Amino acid sequence: MKKVAFITLGCKVNQYETNAMSQEFIEKGYEVVDHTKKADVYVINTCTVTNMSDRKSRQMLRRVNELNENAIVVACGCYAQIAKEKLEKIEDVDIILGNSEKINIVDYVEEYAKNSRKILKVEDIMNQKEFVDFGDVIYTEKTRAVVKVQDGCDRFCTYCLIPYARGRVRSRKPENIISEINKIAKEGIKEIVITGIHIASYGKDFRNGYRLIDLLEEINKVDGIERIRLGSIEPLMITEEFMERLVKLSKICHHFHLSLQSGCDETLKRMNRRYTTEQFKHIVNLLRENYQDVNLTTDIIVGFPGETEEEFNKTYEFLKDIKFYKMHIFKFSPREGTKAAVMKNQIDGNIKEERSQKLIELSDKNEEEYNKKYLEKEVEVLWEEEKDGIYKGHTKNYVLAHMDMKDISEKKEKAKECLMKEEFENKIIKAKCIEAKKDHIVVKM
Repeated sequence: MKKVAFITLGCKVNQYETNAMSQEFIEKGYEVVDHTKKADVYVINTCTVTNMSDRKSRQMLRRVNELNENAIVVACGCYAQIAKEKLEKIEDVDIILGNSEKINIVDYVEEYAKNSRKILKVEDIMNQKEFVDFGDVIYTEKTRAVVKVQDGCDRFCTYCLIPYARGRVRSRKPENIISEINKIAKEGIKEIVITGIHIASYGKDFRNGYRLIDLLEEINKVDGIERIRLGSIEPLMITEEFMERLVKLSKICHHFHLSLQSGCDETLKRMNRRYTTEQFKHIVNLLRENYQDVNLTTDIIVGFPGETEEEFNKTYEFLKDIKFYKMHIFKFSPREGTKAAVMKNQIDGNIKEERSQKLIELSDKNEEEYNKKYLEKEVEVLWEEEKDGIYKGHTKNYVLAHMDMKDISEKKEKAKECLMKEEFENKIIKAKCIEAKKDHIVVKM
């Protein structure tokens, strides 16, 4: 049996597509092994969201050759889509596939195995009109499944290459999504994560007016699925009409990742983000009015071209006011081919670092304060894994919970560790919060 290994960089969409490709290899008789092991085929599902992502993608492509110099090395994904000429120059890369070509990956690998000729299949993604559907993908985690419902983005933010790597908006047929989720539920998986490149645009390419909220209402009816979590969403998707329908869905997780990027209107305008801070705050208030325990996270870019000290201070004060649970802070990385890369007044790296650290400190403070709200309260946790005697899982609003297995075994003298795992893994069980830390809460049965 031939062995294949995967390295996945970037977002949940890439994770989903790696699951899909893994499934394709398994169906053709391959064994999937860890990427640190010797394999016959290495697939690097690349990312291009930042310059660091590009560099890491190239590093991974070179590194796998050290494990087996005779292995077939495949580069696919977003970096492969936009940088095929650069990848062609890397001697160790045997196959280069764009995002639309991933679906035929096994055929390309077997073609290369026969004739050892380098394969380059990267079509113009902007010509892709239909959603490329891998079929039902159920080769996934034990407790959480990522479900891709949409691809592409039409927003063209001035700092972002993703529309050029993923193409225009294409939505997956709802009946195919529901079919996949039903199979996931039959596998005993309790939670699904709805993901895409820009899920707020789901249905935009349909002619019947069917949108994301319609899909969520159908998913909410699937027996066996207990939690529906949304991936990163466009803030303007949250309207009063949307909320009226969303709050009726009992399985929706009260965690929303609203991609903000800046808390300054002038900066947002240069980024081509299509909302103001006032609109964003209204959306936050709408969510908090409807979900008392709502957990809001976001992405922030510091050091965007032209970001003055005054603009940064506006962002800082806005973020202090909103009090996100967690903020993912990115220092602006100029991407060749974007408008932002050639904008005037590029920011010095030391200033970016200073601003980044200031926001990271604010994020850490917010997270700890939020976690303290749960002290002495009961929470429902989906238990996911055990490591070094500590069980880990997440609440419905995505707060990480830790539980010491000693606390359980003390109550059950004859219980063994394996029994503990069987009792808790992939189960939603209540526990009481006894301690709040910066990045998690500690609970006890």
